Amino acid sequence: MKKQMVVVAGFSIALLLTGCGGGTDDPGPGGQSMSKAALGAMLYKDTNLSEPAGQSCETCHSLDLLAAGSGVSARGFADLNSTFDAPVSPGAVTGVFGDRNAPTAAYAMFAPDFQYDTTTDPANPRYIGGQFLDGRAVDLVEQAKGPFLNPKEMNMADEAAVVAKVRDAAYANMFKQVFGASSLDSGNEATAYNQIAEAIAAFESTAMFAPFSSKFDAVQAGKATFTDAEQRGFDLFKTTGAGKCAECHKLEKSGGSSGVLFTDFSYWNIGVPQNPNNPAGTTATGFTDIGLAANPNLVASAPASGERGKFKVPTLRNVELTAPYMHNGALATLEQVVNFYNERDPKNCYGSAVPFVDCWPNPEVTDNLDVTFSGDLLLSAQDEADLVAFMKTLTDGYFTP
Repeated sequence: MKKQMVVVAGFSIALLLTGCGGGTDDPGPGGQSMSKAALGAMLYKDTNLSEPAGQSCETCHSLDLLAAGSGVSARGFADLNSTFDAPVSPGAVTGVFGDRNAPTAAYAMFAPDFQYDTTTDPANPRYIGGQFLDGRAVDLVEQAKGPFLNPKEMNMADEAAVVAKVRDAAYANMFKQVFGASSLDSGNEATAYNQIAEAIAAFESTAMFAPFSSKFDAVQAGKATFTDAEQRGFDLFKTTGAGKCAECHKLEKSGGSSGVLFTDFSYWNIGVPQNPNNPAGTTATGFTDIGLAANPNLVASAPASGERGKFKVPTLRNVELTAPYMHNGALATLEQVVNFYNERDPKNCYGSAVPFVDCWPNPEVTDNLDVTFSGDLLLSAQDEADLVAFMKTLTDGYFTP
């Protein structure tokens, strides 16, 4: 099979595409052509597409490898430098920061378009899908358009400014080969900008972003077995009356995926406290992140007040690699995450300045607080440790499917 070889941070795009059969335009798992994905890789890594230059998609969604030749992103396609103390990514402009922890770009291709779902459970309609933590981008293409023009991120003036830089880039001829000889001509900026986003989305829909190569996948394929702790954790994870994790982090395939995605793409307020290290501030300084309620695409029949504080349920794949956790990086470790779910309510600090390790501060947003699947799960310390052990089996790179 003839393949166009493009190497990105140690990854060979051509060799990592799945479903290839006959040529350079064979679709990968997200339905993209290989040539469009290869172009998308160039755009994804281009640090000239910001103002000032220096920031790219890769800056916040790292391609750095876990180990040489592993084919696994060291931070699960999240920000390589994020920590509890520095939970959000700096923008292209010095001293400017985003206000949310950069989510993983892995497995994002399988998210349904943002929608108000009235059919899955007619008695309980709800929002699902979309991209970003509040679903404000309906799909992966729309998501790719956002960071370029966000003053807190890549800070480009407008679509035309982005297209102008692509027009002068070393890969401009590749762009024309994919989208047409006149695609970057003056007057075509709106179309070209959409095509830039299409290419990035195509790259993010390649097999490197969704390898399904974790120990969990190996166990499901009969090629490995869990340790006792991992098995106990899995049993808790999927039990409605215990961990309750699988209520939202579903153990079902969806969106055309070949493996379990560990999310139902719904939105919940689980009572995450503010991160005092978020440069955006805290409630005391006038900043409150209202999550889904700020999404401009909400329907009139579902008032925004009912969505305050809700954020999208993330995939748990590669969760071992993507610390810090939650929309603001308020939880530093998986151990903290599990303890928070278990003891948020019985160990609430009620506003006192007690460290997170001793008790849990009040939620950033108290509206719409979930009390069914989080807050008082009555898990033992051993249960918590076993759940962490299971979640660490979701790290890709364990085997070759």
